[in-house]
Amino acid sequence: MRAFAELLDRLSLTASRNAKLTLVRDYLRQTPDPDRGWALAALTGDLSFDAAKPAFIRKAVEERMDAQLFWWSYDYVGDLAETVALVWPARPGANREPELSEVVDALRGASRAEVQRLIEGWLDALSPTGRWALLKLMTGGLRVGLTARLAKRAAAEMGPEPVPVAEVEELWHALHAPYEDLFAWLEGRGERPSSENPGRFRPAMLAQAIDEAVDFAKLDPADYAAEWKWDGIRVQAVNEGGMRRLYTRTGDDISKTFPDVVNALQAEGVIDGELLVMRDGQVASFADLQQRLNRKSVDAKLLAGFPAGVRAYDLLAEGAEDTRVLPFAERRRRLEAFVAKEASPRIDLSPMQPFESWPDLAALRADPPAGDPQIAEGLMLKRWDSIYEAGRPKGPWFKWKRDPFLIDAVLMYAQRGHGKRSSFYSDYTFGTWTLDEAGARVLTPVGKAYFGFTDEELKQIDKYVRDNTIERFGPVRSVRAEPHHGLVFEVAFEGLQRSTRHKSGVAMRFPRINRIRWDKPPGEADELATLEAMLARMEGR
Repeated sequence: MRAFAELLDRLSLTASRNAKLTLVRDYLRQTPDPDRGWALAALTGDLSFDAAKPAFIRKAVEERMDAQLFWWSYDYVGDLAETVALVWPARPGANREPELSEVVDALRGASRAEVQRLIEGWLDALSPTGRWALLKLMTGGLRVGLTARLAKRAAAEMGPEPVPVAEVEELWHALHAPYEDLFAWLEGRGERPSSENPGRFRPAMLAQAIDEAVDFAKLDPADYAAEWKWDGIRVQAVNEGGMRRLYTRTGDDISKTFPDVVNALQAEGVIDGELLVMRDGQVASFADLQQRLNRKSVDAKLLAGFPAGVRAYDLLAEGAEDTRVLPFAERRRRLEAFVAKEASPRIDLSPMQPFESWPDLAALRADPPAGDPQIAEGLMLKRWDSIYEAGRPKGPWFKWKRDPFLIDAVLMYAQRGHGKRSSFYSDYTFGTWTLDEAGARVLTPVGKAYFGFTDEELKQIDKYVRDNTIERFGPVRSVRAEPHHGLVFEVAFEGLQRSTRHKSGVAMRFPRINRIRWDKPPGEADELATLEAMLARMEGR
């Protein structure tokens, strides 16, 4: 457990992607089975414990110390695992530190009644860093700035002869933690595990953002196909060997959340496409899709009110044939026939968008489908001769997203962050001006953002929040915001939608801080009417 705790601690303090890669790769090389396999499962999000709940952790610590003192500490630190790791009053004579595999084996077989006893014994035996790592492991919220793909890449590169990360991803859904067969192959001690399990995920091909000033001068428009980049979530719909699955682009199985889509898959094959809510062939907003996302189950009312479907981009397999090695032009021809054969209202085709020149494409980008810029995020460009490669190869595919919307808004509330940001006020609620019932000009909240600024800017905003706090509500501070005194943010966002949950009646899509307007008086920030006018234009009214 000590080596795993040191790994998490160093990952949380390391900003460099390459440095994180090196840390995980070295850990996998130096740590024996099965500990390294359980660590890899935790880092990739494939390890969870049904019986381990944060409530048990809170109950355990409240039995060792004053409950009010703990909650004050938790409020100040902002992270449960870090707070408990620091305040836990260990008892002398505790048992030896457990190995990672011991913890995993115990938690996997423990009942809820046994979990608290296990927690107390381990916390007594571990150092503060070990306690923190244990609690992060139990709750599944590692938050060490490492993607699942980077962890898999570290595994792919750990052996004497590194393999492409796409090979590990291809095998992943046929493997089971703690992955002894995977490590044996990577280290040259065993055969390559078989990936031939029906219903498996294929690693996704991703696009690069296009640089208009550089790339268009080098590219021939005749070499590329164009289609809309639809505003849903990228998925892979699989039907093979009697197994039907729906995966996100990172390989998460969401089949149980979208049984209507899975049941629509009839022909054997694998479709790459966009998951959308579609009514009578028309794409609904992302807000409608959000009603279906991140649910363990769905009822008949949700299925009827928010019917989901897949808008197909590509064909990765047809029957038993792997079509990824074919050029896109051929895959597209087969995809059209495949979707026609499915003949399902839940599976349709993303239409190609003809163009002759880059100015033609720019004009197309400025005129999204049905005049609604929220339905399409922008355009995709794909070389007609490109094969389907895992990862983000340079040149075959580009994405040309539309420009974000911008408004000036005033900081109203700030909340402390989590993890490395737990000591800073880093989550910001901002508002625009409107008139209250008495006709007075007041601010109303329109969004919340927690990224888009540098570490140095974070320190500056944090100081501003502390110096201009007028009220406190637990971890939240109300900040002075008046026409002649306040802080203005230039906020970028991808779209707007109507919302009954927000007092303003609107909700932003992907808001982030684009610029801090230290120079601008708050009274000159935008009105709520500006957002309402934007939304009306988006709705085509």
